[in-house]
Amino acid sequence: MSNNEEEEKKLILREYRALLRALKTRIKRGDKTLLRRAFEMAVDAHMDMRRKSGEPYILHPIAVARIVVEEIGLGIRSTICALLHDVVEDTEISLEDIESEFGSQLAKIIDGLTKISNVVDLKANTTVQAENFRKILLTLAEDPRVILIKLADRLHNMRTLGSMSRDKQLKIASETTYLYAPLAHRLGLNAIKTELEDLGLKFTEPEAYKEIAHKLSENRRSRESFVEHFIRPIKKSLDAREKNYTIIGRPKSIYSIYNKLKKGNVSFDKIYDLFAVRVVLDVPLEREKSDCWEVYSIVTDHYRPNPSRLKDWVSTPKSNGYESLHATVMSMPFGNDKEGRWVEVQIRTNRMDEIAEKGVAAHFKYKGTDT
Repeated sequence: MSNNEEEEKKLILREYRALLRALKTRIKRGDKTLLRRAFEMAVDAHMDMRRKSGEPYILHPIAVARIVVEEIGLGIRSTICALLHDVVEDTEISLEDIESEFGSQLAKIIDGLTKISNVVDLKANTTVQAENFRKILLTLAEDPRVILIKLADRLHNMRTLGSMSRDKQLKIASETTYLYAPLAHRLGLNAIKTELEDLGLKFTEPEAYKEIAHKLSENRRSRESFVEHFIRPIKKSLDAREKNYTIIGRPKSIYSIYNKLKKGNVSFDKIYDLFAVRVVLDVPLEREKSDCWEVYSIVTDHYRPNPSRLKDWVSTPKSNGYESLHATVMSMPFGNDKEGRWVEVQIRTNRMDEIAEKGVAAHFKYKGTDT
């Protein structure tokens, strides 16, 4: 075995061990053996395959499995399907082989993943695309894990899209923006939806993406100072009431800023809501609604609200399960800013936050479903 092969083998094992560590609390008796069998089957099936970047292909399904666990929050069954998601389409292994090794339920998920790859076709006209989208949603209704694993697969492909040819980059990035990001949104996977949109823009409009990313990076320090100044009185009031909370300020996504620049016909400097402040409360279920409104009252004691921009998804959650209270308030003057600026404040609980980031997968967790 050459040095290079030895290094690659070590890398594959290192990634697999990282996957095991991520799964640690979810592995039941017998699961580790099942997972090892899936890993070995995937390694053997993809043995002679390489990605466009030149790395061993097996690193892709391991990376998809890690996204499924670490970023979506699914369990052992979904991890096995993620490891095997390409074997039926790309190798000699059949669906019958999967079924005899891992059972009919996992075989059905892998069959769904194989079919989705053949459903999406951006060359098709709008009617055909709508029909294809309907097929994806029908699959989703049967078992949401099919779509969740497919989104993890697409996210990893987008993160590694740099090694593809320009025409492939454009095709995959356009597909991602028009089909996969809306799917992630429908499932309530906010973090993944945002990253898919940003990465889609990075490859379809590289100059615009670079310019916004550069400007966000350029004003990062002044933005952080402003956020610190803005949240100080809120923190003081929350501490006085002995609330358990975390509070952070984060920039809006590059894609959402790009859309504002495009639709509003304004310059970057005129977009004031470049970031949102999020207050996340640690409270029991029965106090969630009242505590969120109490925090809203605290925020508006310090800052003037814009009533027309109040969004109450705590009383009436969005159709994808999203729950949060959004208030837009006017800050006090700070630095060179003589008049203050509008700031969006998002108020939610830990449970709501997990559902906002992990959507359907978080519902699985709260129902205690084996995933």
